[in-house]
Amino acid sequence: MARQLGVQIEVQIDRTSPVPLYHQLAQQLAAAVTAGRLQPGDPFENEVALGERLGLSRPTVRRAFQDLVAQGLLVRRRGLGTTVANRKVHRRAELTSLWDDLTRSGDAPTTRVLSLEVVRDEHAAAALDLPPEAELLHVVRLRTADATPLAVMRNWLPTTFGDLTREQLEHEGLYAVLRARGVRPVVAHQVIGARMPTAAERRHLQIRGTEPVLTMSRSAFDAAGNAVEYGDHCYKASSYSIEVMVDER
Repeated sequence: MARQLGVQIEVQIDRTSPVPLYHQLAQQLAAAVTAGRLQPGDPFENEVALGERLGLSRPTVRRAFQDLVAQGLLVRRRGLGTTVANRKVHRRAELTSLWDDLTRSGDAPTTRVLSLEVVRDEHAAAALDLPPEAELLHVVRLRTADATPLAVMRNWLPTTFGDLTREQLEHEGLYAVLRARGVRPVVAHQVIGARMPTAAERRHLQIRGTEPVLTMSRSAFDAAGNAVEYGDHCYKASSYSIEVMVDER
């Protein structure tokens, strides 16, 4: 794939692979975008030129482009051609933290702790298989990347973590702090959804108009089945997406 300046992204097509050709192409182009080898606004080689260069049919290339547009990685405009979309955080549905994902993608995450207190919350306790009267450490944080607000994150943890400080939570990701204590979440139940933001969320995420927020709730446990954390997070939809890989069982 070439930019207007003639820079090309190397693409390897394996015609002996059972993976469809369009999917091979889409995966490699998506990797070039998420790794930063292609930047927002960079023009894409047109379908005909790309197909001729790789020996692929135009429908195959078009299908790959359609997949990338659906993922929010490409924008197609009449008269302007196809360009890389404004950068989003594309998060895979795996047992990592947003801090880990941002760091891995080369972004500069920052955190502001909005509140840190011990509470009783029957819903959060139930999500962690704890008694309804159990005390929990409740943490509310605002996560930004490169000065762009991305998420309001609410977490409830057993009070064995009650000595966590604002300083720790503002300088490291929550899972990094837990790993440093020898605690490693290994299994989680996760639910993804969407809703309209509250007034406070709208203010923190700098949302205008009727833009919804993406939501993700997660109950995480360690290898022994002990409760680690329950999170209920919301993300600015215009700057965030969640990628899920599914397979046949």
